[in-house]
Amino acid sequence: MSLNPRTLDWTGRTAWLVGASSGIGRATASALHAAGARVVVSARSREALDAFVATHPGSLAIALDATDRDAMQAAAAQIVATQGGIDLAMYCAGTYAAMRATAFDLDVALRHMRVNYDGALFMLDAVLPTLLAQARSEGSGRSGHISLVSSVAGYRGLPQSLAYGPTKAALINLAETLYLDLAPLKIGVSVINPGFVETPLTAQNQFKMPALITPEQAAAHIMDGWRAGDFEIHFPKRFTRWLKALRHLPHSAYFAAVSRSTGL
Repeated sequence: MSLNPRTLDWTGRTAWLVGASSGIGRATASALHAAGARVVVSARSREALDAFVATHPGSLAIALDATDRDAMQAAAAQIVATQGGIDLAMYCAGTYAAMRATAFDLDVALRHMRVNYDGALFMLDAVLPTLLAQARSEGSGRSGHISLVSSVAGYRGLPQSLAYGPTKAALINLAETLYLDLAPLKIGVSVINPGFVETPLTAQNQFKMPALITPEQAAAHIMDGWRAGDFEIHFPKRFTRWLKALRHLPHSAYFAAVSRSTGL
């Protein structure tokens, strides 16, 4: 059952990706460009964005820090002014550092909240007025879609994820609440919950990552999810289905299973 309007044709649609300098964001921006979308990429690294534009003709780069509310507002205004609207706003900016309670670092934890969650709120604040206006405009032909990149780490608590996991859990809850409010207006909302993907963030992991996939494979899953009208897009399913099953265990069984499987 499709919970969102299916996006079967990206030709001429404007897609803005915040956090698109590398990893999942960059690969998805490239896939959207190949599908005919007018792609706008944002991140802090101007050099990385310019490199993307150089290899993806017609795309637009707007450098910004996702934690800068004013910069997010200015970028959204620029996109609407030049593109006439926004069809997809995807938040894929993120930070990750392993942390356990025995080495708690408040500054690191707050940095995770600022980048992983607050930045998503800043994007929403910047794009929701446009998406709502599009949805309410008769004959506009565009209502838009919001997509938030969370993680399977947001399903339940995991070792080493004291700073990261709670921010991803917040994004899942945020997406669910947005969906309840925006689905009646035909504005799509999706949450993306990847497993392990080869990115600069996961490169710091000191353990063998099960079911590891490339950013290009992740982008293909995401495009498939939008095409199908999915609300939750999770992958690779051979890994994520196992984690989803663990969500239903009582706490005693869950804690024991995670401790056994991780050795932590």
